[in-house]
Amino acid sequence: MQERGFLILDFGSQVTQLIARRYRELGFYSEIHPHSLPIEKIKSMKPLGIVLSGGPNSVYEEASPKRDLKELLEVAPLFGICYGMQLIAQQFGGSVSKGQVREYGQASIEWQAQNLKKIIDEIPKQQSVWMSHGDVVKQLPPGFEVLAQTSHHLAAMGSENILAVQFHPEVTHTESGQKVLMAFAKMCKAQPSWSGQHRIDVISDRVKKQVGDHDHILCALSGGVDSSVVAYLLTKIFGAERVHCIFVDTGLLRQGEYEQVLSTYKKFGLNVMGVKAADDFLSALKGKSDPEEKRKIIGRFFIETFDKFKPKNDKIKYLAQGTLYPDVIESVSIHGSSVTIKSHHNVGGLPEKMNLKLVEPVRELFKDEVRMIGRELGLPQEMISRHPFPGPGLAIRIIGEVTEEKVKVLQEADHVYISFLREKGLYEKIWQAFCVLLPVQTVGVMGDGRTYENVLALRAVTSIDGMTADWYAFQTEDLREVSNRITNRVKGVNRVVYDITSKPPATIEWE
Repeated sequence: MQERGFLILDFGSQVTQLIARRYRELGFYSEIHPHSLPIEKIKSMKPLGIVLSGGPNSVYEEASPKRDLKELLEVAPLFGICYGMQLIAQQFGGSVSKGQVREYGQASIEWQAQNLKKIIDEIPKQQSVWMSHGDVVKQLPPGFEVLAQTSHHLAAMGSENILAVQFHPEVTHTESGQKVLMAFAKMCKAQPSWSGQHRIDVISDRVKKQVGDHDHILCALSGGVDSSVVAYLLTKIFGAERVHCIFVDTGLLRQGEYEQVLSTYKKFGLNVMGVKAADDFLSALKGKSDPEEKRKIIGRFFIETFDKFKPKNDKIKYLAQGTLYPDVIESVSIHGSSVTIKSHHNVGGLPEKMNLKLVEPVRELFKDEVRMIGRELGLPQEMISRHPFPGPGLAIRIIGEVTEEKVKVLQEADHVYISFLREKGLYEKIWQAFCVLLPVQTVGVMGDGRTYENVLALRAVTSIDGMTADWYAFQTEDLREVSNRITNRVKGVNRVVYDITSKPPATIEWE
């Protein structure tokens, strides 16, 4: 560990990183590692506490991930969440089985502690929490106390140096979830010390150790917040002469974005080269409609473009990317056995021929944490506040085959939509907003004539970290006005619909 803090062992949950993020918000350093991390390594870290994450398995299955928890308890107090609680129950003499009633979504629990009252006395006695389990603790381990229950099952248990909860305090759906996390911090007698500037210092130290004293870095820029923050941070650490940035016009950017963003980068002192490669990307995508195939093609062409246009400099040893943890966990689990949701163009390593190593300073941070770093570094607000934009760009907002004509329609519609949000003062109230061009045409009427044109979907969500999201509740008049603007101004669209699906079950992007 960079410093003493909480060690989180990942048993495959899709939201494990949220535990680390919540503890960082509370001012405690935290790291995530595989559940199988060797005990000697754990001892060398000297963690203040050890958190056992949730996961998709059942502890009574032979193939489920396990480890000796009693040896962990000799290192530091334990905190089990969902699967972690069930594993604690099983290994300390209790029993776990499939519940007669499954609990998914919101549930009400009541805290009822005696011996651990000082630890949990700040948690509301009645609490609404987020459950996601089918298995339950049927028998309490010896020496443990019932801390909370739902109307059906045990919801929390504890002993002198173990706290375990069946729900997920790390997700925003759990009311007062951070108070539950703080209860474990109190059990560990931990004191907060993790600040915004401290975060920058830790990342800087790690990057300096990775990159040699004279090595240069090629930095891949997408125009979004993440890669921009990485470029500014690396330039601050190593100087512009050692950080060579490339901004690629893939033909899949938003309207006017290439010129605008390139100008901003140069204005703020980045050593950046713009590359126009729209024809190459659009040609490669011709005839391709599967979203995974489109993502992988774009990822490959990004790498090939960087390799083709990188400066002829033998000192360039690294490629820097603005990869975030939501990208990683949706592509492949780096700490456990979570399920792949979708591939991301910037996840998965580099081809050998590039002879470069990856440097990803913000790989295990969330979007809002990266924005905090950007503010600490003094980046312009218009760049920090920009909505997330996927690396594959508009290619994954065009359902089906990508063509130049479709891109132009989507660019125009997106410009009308985002301009409307800024005009109405809604842009910064929304986490992410965009248009999706559907592979559907419908009959319409314009000027007393029949039209047969495209359907456009609008998407706008609110979120804190991108791991969960809810659709933004527009006023009816706003939806009416933006729909009219799009159908009146964008040739090729005669019908507009609004996506009212949360994440989960959907993802934020459609592909």
